[in-house]
Amino acid sequence: MVGWFEIPTSDFKRAVNFYESVFSVKLTVQDLGQFKMALFPATDKHGAAGALVNFEASYTPSDEGVLIYFISPSDDLAKEEAKIVSSGGMVLISKRMISENMGFMGLYKDTEGNRFGIRSKN
Repeated sequence: MVGWFEIPTSDFKRAVNFYESVFSVKLTVQDLGQFKMALFPATDKHGAAGALVNFEASYTPSDEGVLIYFISPSDDLAKEEAKIVSSGGMVLISKRMISENMGFMGLYKDTEGNRFGIRSKN
């Protein structure tokens, strides 16, 4: 049911570098003057599309509120988790099994102070 998500940034370039490094992807940057977006690659395999956003008037990073979980592109979130601290983020909950049927999850904080999760089958 989720059709789109936006992750607030305070330092747009730093946030783009963080997510590109952790997920080994290239985000598509759109500079609309005061409003900037960096679009995550969208595929049917990885669910809803979304973007990093920077617009001081209405976007403030936070570790409270909605929690977004990314699907591990490597299918083993330990690979992404290994890049989080070296990319400037924090590990809040290290990789752990949810259940044998549901796989694994981890919880993290990005360079902007937003919480996010990663899930994988392995």
